[in-house]
Amino acid sequence: MFYKITIDDLTLRGRRMFLRVDFNVPLEGGRIMDDSRIRAALPTIRLAVTRGARIVIASHLGRPNGKVDMKFSLRPITRRLQELLERPVDFAVDCIGTEAIQKSKQLNDAGVLLLENLRFYPGEEANESGFSQKLAQLCDGIYVNDAFGAAHRAHASVVGITKFVRQAAAGTLMQKELQYLGMVMGAPPKPYIVVLGGAKVSDKIEVIQNLLRTCSHMLIGGAMAYTFLKAQGLPVGKSLVEDDKLDLAKRILDSAAEKNCRLLLPVDQVVAKEMRKGTEVKICSVRETPDDWMGLDIGPATVENYSKELAGARTIFWNGPMGVFEITPFERGTLSLAYAIAEATKRGAASVVGGGDSVAALHKAGVSEHITHISTGGGASLELLGGRTLPGIEALSNH
Repeated sequence: MFYKITIDDLTLRGRRMFLRVDFNVPLEGGRIMDDSRIRAALPTIRLAVTRGARIVIASHLGRPNGKVDMKFSLRPITRRLQELLERPVDFAVDCIGTEAIQKSKQLNDAGVLLLENLRFYPGEEANESGFSQKLAQLCDGIYVNDAFGAAHRAHASVVGITKFVRQAAAGTLMQKELQYLGMVMGAPPKPYIVVLGGAKVSDKIEVIQNLLRTCSHMLIGGAMAYTFLKAQGLPVGKSLVEDDKLDLAKRILDSAAEKNCRLLLPVDQVVAKEMRKGTEVKICSVRETPDDWMGLDIGPATVENYSKELAGARTIFWNGPMGVFEITPFERGTLSLAYAIAEATKRGAASVVGGGDSVAALHKAGVSEHITHISTGGGASLELLGGRTLPGIEALSNH
């Protein structure tokens, strides 16, 4: 990361700066349900304001599929951004064209303009050169990418535009993301514990293989645990299993042993016949999984085992829930680990949490403020941790 220029390297006063952010927030009836991503971009915007830039902000929202669809308009975000910045924010009803150019040129130093949804044009996701060039007309050769959540996408506002500006730099959020994700990929202080959950082993193969090289312990939960358990010959009942990944699971278990990484699996579970609120549930050992029941959360003995490991950690990375935490009977395992990670952080561990479900669990548990770094990019963080190159980072200017 550090061979790329950052916003600190730019001369901003009196110059139009194109700032790509990730304001892809959940909306219901035009109401913002979670403004976390807007808040995450505030340090970069405030820095640019302080340094007298003329700030043109661009983002995508939802999947309008290259057509104008006003339920995905960024206009409601203008109001919230104004409140958070405590200063006026103008809005352009298009992200390219005459009005957007005029409004960008009318900005005063420290002025802020938010453009309409980039994905109202098919050229955004297609990374069309012509569309990229039109976006570049809205700045004076200065581009800043603070949208880590979109850095794995080779889109016009992420990659294409950089060919038509003089300087393409990382914003403060982008720097922070790469700093902390780089730490958990490198050689962080040990014991270093990785907690992985979610539905499928296949979604996280590269991440597992990459992090096994550096972590001390890997704690597995969620539906993906059942593929590992079945690979060990244990009963799984009606639990979700990727039968075509059983050999892969065996290889991962062998690889963990070879790399002196302790890979821990659930020893007990919360099971039910149906995945719904109010259904009958019971706790049982994984060795006693009933044939017609499914595992939907880790059990209390597993929570205790995992919490003990986390208590002694110096570095923690967590991605993916331990069960179907959105449904009340199956939330305890995920929330318990959120508490355990927060407690470890209070004692001095560095904790990094990524992925929408894990972040939602932190908020639900009320412990977000105790986590060292909460990543804003689920897919981007997984690709980076899996060893892939992110096009949005590669496109930035080198020092």
